[in-house]
Amino acid sequence: MSERKKTPSYDTFTRNDYQFFNNRLKHKKAENVIDWAYGLFNGKLVYACSFGAEGIVLTDMIAGVKKDARIVFLDTHLHFKETYELIDKVKQRYPELQIDMIEPELSLEEQASVHGEQLWKSKPDLCCDIRKNKPLKRALEGSTAWLSGLRRDQSPSRATTEFVNKDDKFGMIKICPLIHWSWQDVWNYIHERDLPYNSLHDRQFPSIGCEPCTFAVKEGEDHRAGRWAGLEKTECGLHLKPLSKKE
Repeated sequence: MSERKKTPSYDTFTRNDYQFFNNRLKHKKAENVIDWAYGLFNGKLVYACSFGAEGIVLTDMIAGVKKDARIVFLDTHLHFKETYELIDKVKQRYPELQIDMIEPELSLEEQASVHGEQLWKSKPDLCCDIRKNKPLKRALEGSTAWLSGLRRDQSPSRATTEFVNKDDKFGMIKICPLIHWSWQDVWNYIHERDLPYNSLHDRQFPSIGCEPCTFAVKEGEDHRAGRWAGLEKTECGLHLKPLSKKE
C-alpha cells in the first residue's frame, strides 16, 4: 500500500501491507514506529493505556510526537488508588494530551444486581468483558488503529507480536512499538527521564490491573503471576484473538 493514500483501514490493509510495513520497521526504534504510526493514521490513531510502566514510556514518547494525542484509560472503577494518583500526575506533566477516562455502561452496583456480587471472582471473563472489552470497543469507534504497550517477553501469548498487527477482535490495526524491549529497558527509560510511575511497582507489582484481581509477585515469578492468581485466566481479553466458530 502506498503511504500517499489517505488513512488506511482494517478492511483495506492487506496481508502484504502488514508484511511490508513490519519489514520496513523491523530495525527502527520505538519512537520511529510511533512517529510512523501517527504519520500514517493521523487522527485515526488512539492509545489505550493502562498506565503501567510500559504505558508511562509510551505516553512520554507519544507526547514527543503528538502532544495533543488521544489516550484512553479503561476506568473499571476497580483500580488501585495509586493508579488514579499516577494519572493525575501524568495529566499535570502532559497537559495537552487528551486523556479520556472510559467507563463501563454498568456501575458496580448495577453489575452486582444483574450478575451477583464480586463478579470478578465467580465469572472473571464476564467481568472483564463488561468493564474492559466492551468499553474499549466503544472508545475505539471512529478510529482505524490503536497503540498498545505489549512486549514479546511478557508472556508466551505475546511472543509473536509484531510492530503492526491485524486485530480481528476489534476490527482494527494494532501498533506495538515496544515489542523488542525488556523489562530493564522500560525502567532505564523511566529513570533516565525521571518519569512518574505507579508506586505499586516498588512493592513487587510488575503488572497492575484492577485491585481485586492483582497481587504482588514473589521473587523469580513471572511478571503476570499476580494477575488473576489462582485462576486459569491470564489475560483480560483485550489482546486475545477471537475464537472461530469451530473453536
